[in-house]
Amino acid sequence: MIKVAIIEDNDQFRTALETIVNEEQDTTLAGSYTSAEKALIGLMQLTPDIAIVDISLPGLRGTELIVRLKDKLPQTLFMVCTIHDDNDTIFEALKSGAAGYIVKDPVTKEEIVKAIHDLFNGGSPMSPFIARKVIGAFQKPAIKDVSSLLSQREKEVLEQVAQGLLYKEIAIQLAISPETVKKHLKNIYQKLHVQNKVEALNKFRLL
Repeated sequence: MIKVAIIEDNDQFRTALETIVNEEQDTTLAGSYTSAEKALIGLMQLTPDIAIVDISLPGLRGTELIVRLKDKLPQTLFMVCTIHDDNDTIFEALKSGAAGYIVKDPVTKEEIVKAIHDLFNGGSPMSPFIARKVIGAFQKPAIKDVSSLLSQREKEVLEQVAQGLLYKEIAIQLAISPETVKKHLKNIYQKLHVQNKVEALNKFRLL
């Protein structure tokens, strides 16, 4: 059973998310909050598998909530669900530690359910045009010394990661085994001195 927490100040959208989580057979609602401040207290006690977080919350921003909790709740995966689709907000969220980014309008029940399962199974779900923005930023020329750290295959793996694909999906795209994908990612983490996929994408883009 996947434990899901919701941090959303819009009553209508929060209720819709709660209904989606409660109706699925393999997800359960661990908690629901209208502000980051309330979630800071509640999530420490609930330790959900996934937290769906809005960015524009009253008081503390959703990205700040993620920053404060990601080290304290290493088992919790954070997925941003917001109306914002500008580059600054997208990369603010990813840099904060969000592992997924879904834009509310438009989003369907099926997309929310798929995003939850993809995230739980190792993916990085993103709305399609958000993924395109991430890929576009990733493909901008990086400093030569940084670019030369990674092999062409490692760069190809990172491009697939940026699209939110699972290990097995990346393996199919690149005609390699899932274990080889994991090996490439491990090498990437070591070369860039990072600990996860989001940090790797951010560091390669920013350096």
